[in-house]
Amino acid sequence: MSAYMIVNVEVNDAAAYEEYKRQVPALIRKHGGEYVVRGGEFVVAEGEWRPTRIVILRFPDMKSARGMYDDPEYAPLKALRQRVSKGDIVFVEGM
Repeated sequence: MSAYMIVNVEVNDAAAYEEYKRQVPALIRKHGGEYVVRGGEFVVAEGEWRPTRIVILRFPDMKSARGMYDDPEYAPLKALRQRVSKGDIVFVEGM
């Protein structure tokens, strides 16, 4: 069953975040992942959630999704992302 990594990120240092965006796609592909949504316009239709930038990744399964996030190669990129942005990440199984 596919698994999705859903991210809401508020970028505080756009120049440094560009480096993260440049490096992370190869690691996502390594774990069988692909971008479904990478930024773009959105509309809040209901509720209190006020996201700033939404990213959605699709992986073959939850093990692959968690494998990317927990990959030691991702650790320095995760640290970079956490240093230059603030965000929320959830993993969910889907179709």
